[in-house]
Amino acid sequence: MSTKYVVLGAGMQGIAAAYDFGRFGDADKITLVDANAEQAEASAARLNRLLSRELVVAVSADVKQAAAIGAILQDADVCLSAVPYFFNVALTKNAVENGCSFCDLGGNTEVVFKQHEFDQAAKSAGVTIAPDCGLAPGMANILAAHGIRQIENPVKALIRVGGLPQNPKPPLGYSLFFSMEGLTNEYFGKAHVLRNGKRVEVDTFTELEEIDFPEPIGKCEAFMTAGGTSTCPWTFAGQVAEFDEKTIRYPGHFEKMKTIHELGLMDLEPVKVDGQEVVPRQLFHAVVEPMLKTGDLKDVVLLRVIVSGENREVLFELIDYADPLTEFTAMQRTTGFGAAIVGIMIARGEVEKGSVRIEEAVNSGLYIDAMRLRGFDLKVRGL
Repeated sequence: MSTKYVVLGAGMQGIAAAYDFGRFGDADKITLVDANAEQAEASAARLNRLLSRELVVAVSADVKQAAAIGAILQDADVCLSAVPYFFNVALTKNAVENGCSFCDLGGNTEVVFKQHEFDQAAKSAGVTIAPDCGLAPGMANILAAHGIRQIENPVKALIRVGGLPQNPKPPLGYSLFFSMEGLTNEYFGKAHVLRNGKRVEVDTFTELEEIDFPEPIGKCEAFMTAGGTSTCPWTFAGQVAEFDEKTIRYPGHFEKMKTIHELGLMDLEPVKVDGQEVVPRQLFHAVVEPMLKTGDLKDVVLLRVIVSGENREVLFELIDYADPLTEFTAMQRTTGFGAAIVGIMIARGEVEKGSVRIEEAVNSGLYIDAMRLRGFDLKVRGL
């Protein structure tokens, strides 16, 4: 079997996903699409060097240009969106209309439910739509679902996850390893969780807790963020009493970012500055994003999923570091590779047609096998 893949976005996650398709996805052709022609060409050349064959083709196109993207999708089997979440509804529609299966990195649950409105159209077109396939949402949710299925009478499923610099620098002790829009989207809004078996909304930047990892990581903090649970609170309502996800950061980050939010610097309502309307969050992005792009790509991803029942507990733990050989960051590996695993499963017919919830539709046993094939040191206790 050979598959034609399209990856939208030649940024960090898109490159990693394209590499994974080339390495593990029986790829006949990988089209890497980006509005920036120079970046697309450079990324395609890098990937072809890593893969030791001319497999990746660069195309310059803007995802907002529906006709141009549609023409590309007509000749593809699976498309992976590695562009910001707010493009994914239009891209889903385009994929369905052009008979191409589609998955994405997601991160915004409202967007995901809009994508699920294409379920019947996707079934009629014979394609699969799988939103929220990155790290969290994505890998973490699939592991949580696996644990829930393994335990009789599960009670609680808790996800703790974060990507951190190995060498944190002030003032935030954080470096940017994915899009700034994605970061602030998950930081500020409402988190969907299960409490006493019922779905509720919880404010982000609440419920601070301490969490320990083996040295050299040590003590960290975790707090509520948005989007990471995806559709799991709907899927598992009535099955488990508690389901939530918190983001891991180094100590002190929570208090600093919460202060920034309380000062209004994350607001989306414009304010007037010298007669000009300015959106505070856009200003924050413009000022802070260059500071968070330190150029130091040495990062670590921490993932811990605990599923517990009345008499049993299952723990999944992954500590993944940047790879010096490929120069992919840990965030690229876990997010880009994680999404590509789902894309490959779709290409192989291992995911049903329609617009699916990954925690239901993805075979978690096969997914874990695929993680190990990629060298992820996933530790499992209790199975």
